[in-house]
Amino acid sequence: MRCHRILILFVVSVASFAFHAGSVELALANETNPTLVKAMSLVPSQQGIDYDRPEVAACDISEIKEPKTDRVVGYLVTSRDGMTLRKFVNTNGDGHIDRWSYYKDGLEVFRDIDTTGNGSADQCRWFNTAGSRWGIEMSPEGVVGRWKSISPEEVSAEAVAALAAKDWRRMERLLLTAQEAQSLGLEKEKQTELLKRLSSLKATFEASVRGEKALPSEAKWVQFSGGMPGVVPGEADALAKDLTVYENVAAVVQAGGNHGELFLGTLVRVGDAWRMIDVPRPMSDGQTSVATGFFFVPSSAARPKVGTSGVTEAMQAMLAQLEQIDNALQGVSNAGQAAVLHANRADLLEKIADAADSPQSRSMWYHQLADMANAAVQTGYYPDGAKRLGQIYDKLSKNAADKDLAAYIRFRQIMAEYGLSLMAPKANYPEIQKALVESLTKYVEEYPNATETPEAMLQLAITLEFTGEEEEAMKWHARIVRDAPQSPVAEKARGARTRLDSVGKQVTISGRSTSGKEVGLSDYRGKAVLVQYWATWCEPAKADIPVLKELVKKYGDQFRVIGVSLDNQVTDLAAYLKENPLPWPQIHEQGGLDSRPANQLGILTVPTMILIDKDGKVVSRNVSVAELDKELRTLLR
Repeated sequence: MRCHRILILFVVSVASFAFHAGSVELALANETNPTLVKAMSLVPSQQGIDYDRPEVAACDISEIKEPKTDRVVGYLVTSRDGMTLRKFVNTNGDGHIDRWSYYKDGLEVFRDIDTTGNGSADQCRWFNTAGSRWGIEMSPEGVVGRWKSISPEEVSAEAVAALAAKDWRRMERLLLTAQEAQSLGLEKEKQTELLKRLSSLKATFEASVRGEKALPSEAKWVQFSGGMPGVVPGEADALAKDLTVYENVAAVVQAGGNHGELFLGTLVRVGDAWRMIDVPRPMSDGQTSVATGFFFVPSSAARPKVGTSGVTEAMQAMLAQLEQIDNALQGVSNAGQAAVLHANRADLLEKIADAADSPQSRSMWYHQLADMANAAVQTGYYPDGAKRLGQIYDKLSKNAADKDLAAYIRFRQIMAEYGLSLMAPKANYPEIQKALVESLTKYVEEYPNATETPEAMLQLAITLEFTGEEEEAMKWHARIVRDAPQSPVAEKARGARTRLDSVGKQVTISGRSTSGKEVGLSDYRGKAVLVQYWATWCEPAKADIPVLKELVKKYGDQFRVIGVSLDNQVTDLAAYLKENPLPWPQIHEQGGLDSRPANQLGILTVPTMILIDKDGKVVSRNVSVAELDKELRTLLR
């Protein structure tokens, strides 16, 4: 179950600036600058939008006027240095705002649009660095009806999100419809084949999300994987017109610190949108369509007669063996047996990778091998996995063409060796941490441009912070921001730098609460505030809550708490709050420890508690519940 906001609209006139939620007007009296406060309280209809959210006190608002009539047609919110933050405009002259724009670093990244004039956005668009999606037929609750425009990369990201959330409606919007299939101009036999495939997708989806290999809820899209799109010419036997398609598309997914591959298969371009014709599946499903596709299949006359059937049969046999091993692993509880099965699985994956008939397929299978071995080492079921990764790295690093693949393997080898060393009966933790820092530093030197290098730098920064070397940690965070500003971990690094340097300074902590309202530190000026980053799965964090309740009672109106839940699913938080109501607001956005609220200050672990004074300045960026009463007595005396 998702928490949607009710879109608040502006009703604009020269004499007044009123806000409405549905038909209920919100009073503006007794506010210092009600126009600005209300403008900054609005949020996008869609979750996960990365836009600037400064404190209200750091913003200005001005009217947008029509040049000829001097009539107010909207409002512009800017930072004190003139950078655009929000723009709300009436475009059709009816006196009501119908376009709500949100900005990041001065660029518009998201827009809600009311095309019907009923005060509720029915379209939404992503711009500039945020992407190219255009959602239409949107419900009042913010659910997109269908995609008018969406890129292949965005399709793959949406598909991962739909599988992680087990949301069929979200997946359905990405799939080719029967009507669209019939419009492609396919020859009758091909069209019948396609329609049959499409008709079974809901059942396939439901089986996929219930199965043992279902994506976990915390799974995140990392990157798109695909070659080049191609055009099937209209003069081809099976087509009445040109058709642009993407074959053998995959997505790299991260969950629990491990990476995996989802095979999306074929994407078809329909207008400005790309559609899938299959439900994505894990690359280890034992299926072989990683080098062929629905459209790019040679005719029998053009297909080679010699040499292909043997390879295909060999691959089929290996994939069947892989499935047998996977099934055996599901029921094994003995660590020794598991280690043997994992070793056999690694052997098989390496053979499959080396037999693959395209660089892309080979890379995917090696990625799978590396992720499997690393995960099995971390869980204690494949102690020899780190050594095996080292052997594969030695093999691949000898070939310059395999440099990127070798970098992928080496990073997971380092993390596997680290996990293995922590399990040693007499683990020397300072020495283990020192060895990890040395290995990761060397890795960054050897592979400065690898896809995994930003993650390696983040692991360096995390390790150094936990060992008390905060200045060194900040240097690595700064390097991530400088060298890899677009990487998935860059936002975490930016936030961590801010947090580590926050004592004595004002910080921005804001987000959407479970009731759909924006919550921020600026709402609590004049009071001491504790921001508690926590999750319902973290027992130590939950153990702090009774103490916080007592301190709220003790200090009354002088002390407030803001909770920031880093649960992966809002339903987990809602279930907890139903049984254990809390007297303070809870910020929650999807993503857990990788969510926007967590990245805002680079939160690495829960519980983390930050104490803010009456002026909005950080007193302690990691206060413990045992220290809190003493700190409050000092602050509030």
